[in-house]
Amino acid sequence: MSNTLGGKNLKKFEDWKRMRDHILQMGGAKEIEARHKKGQMTARERVDYFFDLGTFTEIGMWVKHRTTVFGMDKRDIPADGIVTGFGKVNGRHVVTASEDYTCMSGSFGEQHGKKFAYAIDFAKDKGWPFVSMNDSGGLRMQEGMDALEAYGWLFRAQDQASGIIPQISLLLGPCLGGQAYHPVMQDFIIQNKKTGFMGIAGPAFVKAQTGEEIALEKLCGYEAHAVKSGQTHIVAEDDKDCLNKCKELLSFFPSSNKEKPPQIETKDATERESDELLGILPGEPFQIFNMYEVIKRVVDDGYFFEILGLYAKNMITGFARFGGRPVGIVANQPNWLAGAIDINASDKASRFIRFCDLFNIPLVTFVDCPAYMIGSQQDWAGILRHGAKLLFAWSNATVPLISIIVRKSYAGAHYGMLDKSIGADFVYAWPTAIVTALDGKTVASVIFAKEIREAKNPEELRAKRIDEYNEIYSNPYIAAARGFVDDVIDPKDTRKIINRSLDVLDNKWKTAYASQPWRKYSNITL
Repeated sequence: MSNTLGGKNLKKFEDWKRMRDHILQMGGAKEIEARHKKGQMTARERVDYFFDLGTFTEIGMWVKHRTTVFGMDKRDIPADGIVTGFGKVNGRHVVTASEDYTCMSGSFGEQHGKKFAYAIDFAKDKGWPFVSMNDSGGLRMQEGMDALEAYGWLFRAQDQASGIIPQISLLLGPCLGGQAYHPVMQDFIIQNKKTGFMGIAGPAFVKAQTGEEIALEKLCGYEAHAVKSGQTHIVAEDDKDCLNKCKELLSFFPSSNKEKPPQIETKDATERESDELLGILPGEPFQIFNMYEVIKRVVDDGYFFEILGLYAKNMITGFARFGGRPVGIVANQPNWLAGAIDINASDKASRFIRFCDLFNIPLVTFVDCPAYMIGSQQDWAGILRHGAKLLFAWSNATVPLISIIVRKSYAGAHYGMLDKSIGADFVYAWPTAIVTALDGKTVASVIFAKEIREAKNPEELRAKRIDEYNEIYSNPYIAAARGFVDDVIDPKDTRKIINRSLDVLDNKWKTAYASQPWRKYSNITL
């Protein structure tokens, strides 16, 4: 180097290298060791592991805070506690912001927030997915209003990018206070079950404000959000598992809303038959079975990537492929609440449908649903408002929509699980399907009530009327005769028919949105 750089230039280069090395050391060896003892990677290790080797370019490495009060004039926070930049993941560009807990606990200050928001804006402008790696002690209180205002920049940047690029949040450490709104505003959250915590306030604040004593794990851990609140979509075992699951999830998505999802090669024949499908169903329509067994037999290679698998388990959502094409799956789970649609299931499916529609991912439903959930608890909590979200989601969707009615499709659930009148391109039914307004037992208790009550043998007449009603309506053929069902199919042909339908609908996403009436957006019942 001394042969090419003389005096002053050599000094400048050495200064650059020294300052850059200092930034790359983050909070220092002691802080890094503390991370490793907890089984956690550092912010830079996460970035190195996530991106294809040698492809990451950092933006904003030299950014510094400008606060001088409360001892901040003496605080050195390399890169202001956050690593931002872009690189390639499995050959496609992705942008990230990775919070660095080794630097002042990754606290969210003015410049930290500005870098975060800029990274999202950059991703939006480039049309590349954005992944945040959250690991922060929260608001940098020494910066006061300057730090608080930075939250607004971040939240607005997220909103402006929403629906343009996929956004995924990884909960790898704490994410508490106002900052916790950031992950839930993204499309998907993947949470480290050991070290990821998210909450509007930590245990100390909760105790001070409400008197409630509760452990961090119970208040903000993965069970709180993957099982109870429905805010964590995927649970991971550790940092590497989080990053691996994120890569896997990204593989289903286009880079932006202007592209089709990436199609891959598959050796699973698109015309493959599944002779065992019908055998999965029990003999009686109200006996339970496992809908996952149906899904895995028709998708490519039996591979299903579930979303919110621990929440509202009566509704299944997730990604699979047909003929190498990414597809969103929405299905009832008969062995959990009989597959009925309650408030949580409505919310879960509605947001999933809207995500798929935003990013041109076709949707396929597998239907066995007796009804929307009824009763005072659901009514008072707003089942009508929440249930209507499904109706908005389906009727607004512009992607290919295919419904497979496996068994029950009753009443309002007939629309909540996708039918022709709400927007399905194709509706197919198995011979086991029951496509009707209500089951015979319910009908008998209403329209035949007086006749049964006055009969000499009420129970005998009740059974007769139920059988008569079911004989007429407990099948798919009336719906098929009216054109509400496109075909009653042999279950073994389900995969074949879905693939053929997707072929026909391949370019729907290019034209369907243009045919929608002009408006800002529908006033969905949030």
